[in-house]
Amino acid sequence: MGAAGLTDAVMAEIDQALDDHELIKVKLVADDRSQRQELGERISREQKAALVQAVGNVVLLFRRSRIERKRRIALP
Repeated sequence: MGAAGLTDAVMAEIDQALDDHELIKVKLVADDRSQRQELGERISREQKAALVQAVGNVVLLFRRSRIERKRRIALP
């Protein structure tokens, strides 16, 4: 996440990274734990991704790639 916060450009990069890799880490820039939690939840909600884990200022997100040939993670 950039110094300017959660901009449209940052959300577009997260969207592209999720399509390319399916599982990504995003470092959040926020001092307060509740702010980081809100940011992680907002990103996961807007990206339609699962918030897998939050540790410190890093969140782990998963979303099945919309591009079939880029799907790397096999789900049962």
